[in-house]
Amino acid sequence: MAHPKVKLSKGRKGRRRSHLALLTASLTPCPQCRQPRASHRVCPNCGHYAGREVIKTD
Repeated sequence: MAHPKVKLSKGRKGRRRSHLALLTASLTPCPQCRQPRASHRVCPNCGHYAGREVIKTD
């Protein structure tokens, strides 16, 4: 197994990991019921996607 030849400083390690942060989910209002939903997903409230009902909800 490989071993590091030189110690990695906290700054260098931090700069390498700067792109690993999780992003917050962007919510958009559903065009049918105006409830917030994730983009490109079926609305959990009304069951519509792309202008048509995909899932039957009550």
